[in-house]
Amino acid sequence: MRTINICNLKGGVAKTTTSINLACNLAEMGKRVLLVDNDKQANSSQFFDRHSYEAPGIAEVLTGKAAIQEAVQQTEFPHLDILPANMNLLAADKEILMDETVPQHEHLKRALAFVDGQYDFAIIDNAPDVSMSVINALTAGDDYIVPVKIDRFTFDGVDIMVDTANQVRDNYNPRLNFCGCIITSYRFNDVNRTGAAYLANSQYKMFQTKIHWTPKVDEASFVGKPLREYSPRSWAAKNYREMAEEYLEMIQEAK
Repeated sequence: MRTINICNLKGGVAKTTTSINLACNLAEMGKRVLLVDNDKQANSSQFFDRHSYEAPGIAEVLTGKAAIQEAVQQTEFPHLDILPANMNLLAADKEILMDETVPQHEHLKRALAFVDGQYDFAIIDNAPDVSMSVINALTAGDDYIVPVKIDRFTFDGVDIMVDTANQVRDNYNPRLNFCGCIITSYRFNDVNRTGAAYLANSQYKMFQTKIHWTPKVDEASFVGKPLREYSPRSWAAKNYREMAEEYLEMIQEAK
């Protein structure tokens, strides 16, 4: 199982949208996918109608109150399961810091090991912070992808995110690979063209694929459908399919 982190310390850059649509596209390609909701806001869990305080989720898995096999739920989409989240993740972060029985950064890594053979990919939708649960996700990951939106604050959070990931790689997880930034909410205007060119010449690796802005993204989130189902002919639906293909080519070339 290859584990992909979708992360950025800045909010509003389409981390959850990217996580959901990458997961759905890989599942449509026949890959077995586990989507891990690692954000207390639980937007991915709500999207798939799996948000609950009655059933265990990632908070209980991280703190050892439930086995990951108990917490993972099937979605209505073939080949796609989810490990849901809720606000209990906030308390779990603090509890992990106090747990002396397991290294603080290894809770998620150890949990995912129990389902390693069941999935081809785990995609982690991370919160926009550097919490202990995010450190756990990076420690458990093989790759990380940083969605960015072109505006005057484009690099807010990216520098710290990459620096944090580098520290995790150097101290806990030498296999952690930066796949690159992917531009989301891209529009056909001078600002976006200039910003994309600037990013292409920056220090950061970039996906060739850009996710174009369309109102269909918000509409699809509202009705709880991936773009490939809600609006398959939209720019964003095609772009997320291209992103999945580009990612698969990337990791194939790295072998």
